[in-house]
Amino acid sequence: MKETRTKMAKHIHKCISCNNYTLTEECKCGGKAILPRPPKFSLDDKYAGLRRKVRKEALQKKGLV
Repeated sequence: MKETRTKMAKHIHKCISCNNYTLTEECKCGGKAILPRPPKFSLDDKYAGLRRKVRKEALQKKGLV
């Protein structure tokens, strides 16, 4: 007897227009769905200095630093 398997989605996606979660790359609303994952951690982070600078400027604007 031949076994039939259904194809399962690997990851859950989030629609960028309606913020609903789906298993397909296109949402029911017609919007594009993306993987809602953070970037991988790396010790050689190219943007760490820029993030610290922006965070420091935001704190200075609020008068906290």
